Amino acid sequence: MSNKANFHSKYEKEIVPALTEKFGYKNVMAVPKIEKIVINMGIGEAKEDPKLIEEAKEQLSLITGQLPKVTRARIAISNFKIRQGLAIGCAVTLRRKMAYEFLERFISVASPRIRDFRGFSPRGFDGKGNYNFGLTDFSIFPEINHDKVRKSLGMNITVVTTAKTDEEGRELLKSFGFPYRK
Repeated sequence: MSNKANFHSKYEKEIVPALTEKFGYKNVMAVPKIEKIVINMGIGEAKEDPKLIEEAKEQLSLITGQLPKVTRARIAISNFKIRQGLAIGCAVTLRRKMAYEFLERFISVASPRIRDFRGFSPRGFDGKGNYNFGLTDFSIFPEINHDKVRKSLGMNITVVTTAKTDEEGRELLKSFGFPYRK
């Protein structure tokens, strides 16, 4: 059994030669790759119910296999009744093997479970080859026990690549089988 994730070996064997041929890279190190995946959950209701942070932290650790960091408000915003230092969300950064494993589980298992799913927008790129998208419900992941979830929360996922342009980043994710809208 190989120690690498299936997507990582697919990247090395199939995607690198295909992208090198399409974009004409002279060096293998110039081919774009996935640098990290950042998953962020903002929990606005946590100011009234602090237990939501602990539940979200537990659910996010089940999804990613890594302990999330609790994010806190940097400044006080009186209109939103937020004080400085108040816990308002949690985030996880996945790198290397964990990033490829999460991407593989998301593309092959979780995204087909989204109700009335037609694909993600191909316009979620930031101009530098990184892709951002949001999910309104994290219960699409099979690791989640629906009996323990009090409130369904959304999440923002950022796939950070080493691509220089959006076209290169889009082609990299498309070669992994990322479900874009037509």
